[in-house]
Amino acid sequence: MAERVVPEDRRQRRRPTKHGTVLSERVIVETALRLVSQHGADALSVRRLGAALGADPSAVYRYFRNTDDLLLALADEMVGLAQANWRATGDWRADLRDIALRIHAAYLAHPQVAALAAHRTTGREHETRAVEAILGVLRTAGFPDPEAVRIYHAFVDQALAFAALDAAAQALPTAAREADEQVWHEAYGRLAADTHPHVAATFPLLAADMRDSGHPFALELLLDAVGARLAAR
Repeated sequence: MAERVVPEDRRQRRRPTKHGTVLSERVIVETALRLVSQHGADALSVRRLGAALGADPSAVYRYFRNTDDLLLALADEMVGLAQANWRATGDWRADLRDIALRIHAAYLAHPQVAALAAHRTTGREHETRAVEAILGVLRTAGFPDPEAVRIYHAFVDQALAFAALDAAAQALPTAAREADEQVWHEAYGRLAADTHPHVAATFPLLAADMRDSGHPFALELLLDAVGARLAAR
């Protein structure tokens, strides 16, 4: 699709759509977020978006070059949701924990979008603000720039990886999700101690722990490692 995005100052249309809505980037992104959250990745099409907006699908191209451009806007919106009203406290560990938990919660609130967007790099407003904030926490804590960048990379990748993993599991049909959970009892609970001694010994703990996300504990492990490196300085 050729680029046809109209510069913001030349978007003349102010007449409401058939649904009484005046189009804007904000309205289109919010509608796309709702469509994907309700109907999955296949809902992210200009045709379906136009129908949901009550506008001709071609109107979307006044704001976005193509569906990938729209997807990047959705990815940036997820970052914005995760950091809404976030403020640094000056406690690096509390601040990083809060950021990571916010990322996880935002993606789990929109699991269908997470599958599409968690791995994308947008370079847009919300993402660049988040990068600035996390690096600011690390540099203010006293990490030199090379180490701050490495920790930033590990921190963000871990947060997004768990967000995508847990969101994908949550997006499964209920029957599939319940079947996966049951495997820990029906398959692992039957393993014999003579063939799988470690699984058999830890099975009750294992089955209970696997019901929940590993993200909170993995986050604390990462923060412990970051704290140890800081203390070593």
